[in-house]
Amino acid sequence: MHAILRRFIDETTSCTISDEEFLYIEKGFTEKSIKKKQFLLHEGTVCKYMAFIVKGAMRQYSIDGNGNEHIVRFGMEGWWMSDRESFLMLTPSKYNIEALEDCDLLVATNEQLAMVKEQSLLFLKMSHILDARHSIASQNRIQASISYTAEQKVLELMKVYPLFLKRFSQAMLASYLGLSPETFSRIRKQIAANNTNRQV
Repeated sequence: MHAILRRFIDETTSCTISDEEFLYIEKGFTEKSIKKKQFLLHEGTVCKYMAFIVKGAMRQYSIDGNGNEHIVRFGMEGWWMSDRESFLMLTPSKYNIEALEDCDLLVATNEQLAMVKEQSLLFLKMSHILDARHSIASQNRIQASISYTAEQKVLELMKVYPLFLKRFSQAMLASYLGLSPETFSRIRKQIAANNTNRQV
């Protein structure tokens, strides 16, 4: 499992981490497996782990006062999952993080992650790159949520995250986009019909 994280660090930083430096990272991350429908995090508790997904898929979501779920994030192989605010600030989380499939993870606590960043310059570089990417993705998601039409949201999802359509249910994708399942289904059918007409 650690070898997959090592390859991820190399690819993200465009560098090759040394065996000696990677030993510090191996010591900082623990292997953890959770079954489908089990939770890495429950709402109201402090997020203990930053998790690197080696295998499987997860979702991060909140539940409003009417009992409706609102998915804010998905995670798949090679992605990181955590409630960053709760993890860094040690505050109770507003979110649940649930396994959508059986998952193999590498997890680190706040203290372990801080130690790894001190001991590995490449891991620190990777963290800065991922923070920048996360900031850009969050900005784009906010822009889409406040200014895109329902059809534009679905088209953007299909373009940026095509694997989501194969991996997650229509109801979950609708929740992620802030749409009703019926609206999401109708728009997907319209897009498919338009694509078919163009090919004729």
